[in-house]
Amino acid sequence: MSTKEKILAKALELFNEKGYNNITTRHIAGELSISPGNLHYHFKHSEDITKILFAELTLKMDELLNKMKKIENKTLEDLYTLTFSTCEIFYSYRFIFINFIDILNKIPEVKTQYEGINFNRKEEFQLIFSDLQKNDIFEKDIPEFITNSLTEQIFIIADNWLTHNRLISKLNKKAAIQHYTVLQMNLFYPLLNKKQQKLYEQQYI
Repeated sequence: MSTKEKILAKALELFNEKGYNNITTRHIAGELSISPGNLHYHFKHSEDITKILFAELTLKMDELLNKMKKIENKTLEDLYTLTFSTCEIFYSYRFIFINFIDILNKIPEVKTQYEGINFNRKEEFQLIFSDLQKNDIFEKDIPEFITNSLTEQIFIIADNWLTHNRLISKLNKKAAIQHYTVLQMNLFYPLLNKKQQKLYEQQYI
């Protein structure tokens, strides 16, 4: 692992465990037993580290969604896997979501990227929902305003469940990912056809 990779890995660990606003480049350098000058050779500011970590998060989600879109005959299990894997990824970068407003206000580039991602993700989810209808997982006659609302509901929960867990649920990693995966999956239940609802109740409730 290169020095740059070690810095990113340690920064992610410290941001997640100690809090984004409590960690400076000096803290990161100290944990790695390198000089601040050595760290600043790779990253001038902590914001530069955050930009790359946000880009990593975005790339992992791109890969996950592309994998889902490529599945021709999508199943309820595929939808669960997508939701569960998303929660796993978000937990790995949880400092971003717990400190979302601070980061977006502090780093304009990340704010611009997030706005663009939000727009693109809506289209991606609409395509996935359409495929689930074609594959007889979702009901065929779902009003468009419902699927549009569903996308927004998913984003609201996905972007905020980590804060909710820290403040209210206080579950450990494994329990939190499982709990909030099912919470998000429950949004899909009214859209499933009767057969898939029974399957859902048997496997996930």
